[in-house]
Amino acid sequence: MNNVIIVQQDITQLRIEVIVNAANSTLLGGGGVDGAIHRRAGPSLLEACRALGGCPAGEARITPGFNLPAKWIVHTVGPVWRGGTLGEPGLLRACYRNALQLAREQGATSIAFPAISTGVYGYPKIAAAEIALSEMYAAWGFERVVACCFSKEDADIYRRLCSGYAGGESDNGMA
Repeated sequence: MNNVIIVQQDITQLRIEVIVNAANSTLLGGGGVDGAIHRRAGPSLLEACRALGGCPAGEARITPGFNLPAKWIVHTVGPVWRGGTLGEPGLLRACYRNALQLAREQGATSIAFPAISTGVYGYPKIAAAEIALSEMYAAWGFERVVACCFSKEDADIYRRLCSGYAGGESDNGMA
């Protein structure tokens, strides 16, 4: 079973091999975590993302981390919540699985995820966290899998849900 760690901090500050970007389908930056990652990584990230030609919901693409402490950025596009009957849970699950696969292909043993799709895309936070933790605990080949929550509300949700899994930790010196 994986060592899943819950932290509340800015994902762009993490010293970890891979961070995941909750991107939009253009991969050209935006608001929230996507904008923060683009600002911190620098203009080379925008150039690299332009070359990728976008990304559909549920899929993932990888770029170098550029000016970030992370070596790699996996960009994944979560689903927009439309009530849950249009395949949103499967697409969100695919975001986590595809991000983990790309990180694994790079030989990474540590990865950090934001709360994908729970901002402007409107995915219900508890339902999204349940999917996220399920995929994080099911992943193989990682020494550390981090749920990096920006808000206290998100961190509290993850901590509450994480207590149901063996090996779940919280704020384990990640900063």
